[in-house]
Amino acid sequence: MECISSQSLKHCTCTYSACDIRGNCCKCVARHQGRGEIPGCFFTPEGERSYDRSVANFIKDQSR
Repeated sequence: MECISSQSLKHCTCTYSACDIRGNCCKCVARHQGRGEIPGCFFTPEGERSYDRSVANFIKDQSR
């Protein structure tokens, strides 16, 4: 699979604009997985804005 950030960036829901891999889904998923986290695009808009990518916060966000 080829991951092309220029195509993904227009669909990226992450609001952390300072991220060096923003819009590159493959690298984003790998980075968060390596940290035991979940990428922001899996969260609701409110949950994403918290910048807390923990599994616990994801469960809390999805159960609202």
